[in-house]
Amino acid sequence: MDALLTALLGCLLGEMGDKSQWLVLALASRYQRDGVVLAGVAIAAACNAALSAAAGALLAPMLAGNARLLFLALAILFLGVGMVFRVKRPDMLDGWKLGAFLTTAFGLFILGFGDGPQFLILGIATRTGDPVMAAIGGAVGVTLAAVPVIALREQFYHHGALRAVRLGGGVMLLVVGGLIAASALAIL
Repeated sequence: MDALLTALLGCLLGEMGDKSQWLVLALASRYQRDGVVLAGVAIAAACNAALSAAAGALLAPMLAGNARLLFLALAILFLGVGMVFRVKRPDMLDGWKLGAFLTTAFGLFILGFGDGPQFLILGIATRTGDPVMAAIGGAVGVTLAAVPVIALREQFYHHGALRAVRLGGGVMLLVVGGLIAASALAIL
């Protein structure tokens, strides 16, 4: 249960204002098919989360307990650093002619490679030894992050609080990641 909740909340926070939300906004505005775009987001999130969790399950037996904890700390730090910096808008996939579902699913799947939430799922699966719950939590968190963007469209970005959420969340993740790293290195 820890893996599920940690991955859900971490991925939900990590996606706020991130480049994947900008792509979801562009696709939802272009296609005007909210349910189809959300389904594409869910499929892309589930595939990326499953890959990350599977990699974590393969990696976990190779690492000692403190190394797994340090790996999780690095994943949290990576996500925190990504949140502190400004986000560059991704390619909006204007040339893709696959339709709403496939453009969303493939576009977000590709965009998710190497992203902070994917690395967080990998770290959680490695540390907890529960890759299924880490994958489910991460996929749900990423999908839930797309809902307000699809529902509110441009209004989601006009409230001004999004940058504060990203900065505050990033600083919080940096502190938590630092504390976990210190614990893994037996500094604390």
